[in-house]
Parts: sequence; C-alpha cells; structure tokens
Amino acid sequence: MGYSFPDGTNISPELERHIRQLHAVVGNAVTEGRFIVFGAGSTQLLNAAVHALSPDVPSTSSTAGGGGGVAAGVVATAPFYPIYELQTEYFASVDFQYQGDTSLWIAGGNSSKTIIEFVTSPNNPDGKLNEAVLKGPNFKAIYDRAYYWPHFTPIPAADDGELKIFTLSKLTGHAGSRFGWAIVKDEDVYNKMLMHMQLNTMGVSRDTQLRALKLLKTIMAEGGGRTIFDFGYQTMKSRWEKLRKVVSVSKRFSLQDVSSHYCVFSGRVRESSPAYGWLKCEREEESDCYGVLKAAGIIGRGGSVFYATDRNVRLSLIKTRDDFDLLVDKLQKLVSAEQDEEEGGGDGNGIEQHVANVTEYQPLRRRM
Repeated sequence: MGYSFPDGTNISPELERHIRQLHAVVGNAVTEGRFIVFGAGSTQLLNAAVHALSPDVPSTSSTAGGGGGVAAGVVATAPFYPIYELQTEYFASVDFQYQGDTSLWIAGGNSSKTIIEFVTSPNNPDGKLNEAVLKGPNFKAIYDRAYYWPHFTPIPAADDGELKIFTLSKLTGHAGSRFGWAIVKDEDVYNKMLMHMQLNTMGVSRDTQLRALKLLKTIMAEGGGRTIFDFGYQTMKSRWEKLRKVVSVSKRFSLQDVSSHYCVFSGRVRESSPAYGWLKCEREEESDCYGVLKAAGIIGRGGSVFYATDRNVRLSLIKTRDDFDLLVDKLQKLVSAEQDEEEGGGDGNGIEQHVANVTEYQPLRRRM
C-alpha cells in the first residue's frame, strides 16, 4: 500500500464523491465548485485552516508587526470549544497568534490586521446556530460545522461560506477513527491546506479513509442517506425532552433555550435537539455548579473550560443509553430534594451517593 492513490493525491476520489453525495442529500453544505481536504478528525484541519488563512510573515519579523508583515489574530466568542485557543498557542507561529474573545475586535481594531474568527455552529457547548460576528475584508471565518447535521439541529440552509469543517465523529459517532474534512472555496487556501497536511502527516491514513468510505456507503445505502438522520433525530429529540422535563420543574437549575427553524432536510419547522445540555445553577451561593453536580455523582464540564462562568456545566446527551438514563435519574433526585426543601419535608441531602457516576472526559486544562 503506497502513500497516494492512483491520481497521485492523498485523497480518495471515491470517498470524496460520497462526501459530496451526502451533503447533497442533507442540504447542509454547498460542495459544487468547492475543494475538499481530508484531516485526522476536525482537530488537525482547524490548525491547517488557520495556517492557510494567515499572511506569510518572514521569520525575522516581529509577531506584532514591523518590517515584513503583521501576524494574524485568532479569536472566538465565548462560550467556545477550548481547542481553538489551546491548539493555536501550542502551534505558536510568526504567522498567527491567539488574541482572545471576538468582542475585543468588534470596534475594528487594527484595520490592516488579518483576524481569523472561529465560529462553531451549532455551538459547543450551548447548541446555538452562531454566525460570524466580525465583518470586513480583513476578517476571515472558519466555520466548525461538527454538529451541523439533522440529528442535532434543523438545517436552515446549505452553508455556502468560504471554509467549513466537518467530522465523522459527530456524523456517525466514530470519533476514534479520526477522520474529518474541510470544504474550501478559494483554491489558494485549499493548496495551502493541502501542503500543510502533506508536510504534517503526508495526508490521512488510507486505512482510515477506507473505513470512512465503508461507513458512508452504508449510510447512503439505507433510505438514500436519510435513515441514520431520522433515527438520530428521534433519539436526540427524546433525550432532550426528558432532560428538559426534569429541569423545567426546578428553580435551582435551568437549561439553555433552543430555537426553531425551517429544516430543508425534514421539510418542516422544528426545534433543535442539541448534543449537550448547558445547565446553569441559579442559586446565588452556588457559583461552582460543577462542584454542586459532582457532589451528586454527575460529572460534566465546568463553564470555565469554555471560557464562561462556572455557574454553567455542559452535560452530554450523546453518551450511551445507560449513561444518559443515569444522568436523568441523578438530576431527578437533585430536583426532588429541592422540592422537599421547599415543602419543608427534607434537608436537601436525600441523594443516593452510591449510584455509579455519570462521567465525562475532562480536557487537559486547569479549571479556573
């Protein structure tokens, strides 16, 4: 097995064709006249995109400017997926540097400076259909579309933007296969991303590409590509409704509001069915919501992980059925204890502490 395919590239033409077919069925991205780049999940592509959108700054130049150019600034709007900052800082370059929240640049900032904005839509952690905040010739957006599939959100329209990134992990659940793809409008940006991938890993493993192709062929063979999304939507809708029902009777906790849109895939107006519950502790004294939930055997991700307040915690709805059922059960006990307190029938400590915890992976980042 060689490094490349018969056409001399590291990208399987057959897999690329199936990706284009899938997007045509779902209606979530324009692929005609666009270029496609493969990566090891979306994570590798995020940095490739930042590299490709940044100006070339000679290594002798200061990253603050002078002489040969000005490094691009990389920003995102809180709450956001922490890898955007962590990865940008880890792969420090004279061409780009992380520069904080998008709000710092709304007034315009340096008019000659390139600003690259990460836009997660639907957002991780709160599921909102975000749009780029910054507009203008020097503002460039990378749309992270990991969750832009019908089981998580209505699809209002096909994304026709300059650069968007998708991943197999949120499409089929095969996160460990490490496969993602970027859809790119500009050929120069595409070529820069290809070169980045070539120098980084010589492309994506052909074994990984074969696995992804098998999965997409299976998806397309069942109901013309619609069956997996109908099943996924019903599952996520049911989980979201169960979680929301439990929290709706509580004054101690609240969940994010979700929006309704016309969905081009389903042909009707429907609500989002988000991958995560963005839970908030409403009591003034409970500023560490992560700690409150952990004491009850529920472990999510604290708000500060996403550069938000620690009154929020992200709870995953995309775990196994058993994990989700445990999550709902433990939340129900918390809410029942709250109601007992209000009725004077208990001290709020009536929580069974010996039930197995609902656990969720914690990123390598200090909680603040």
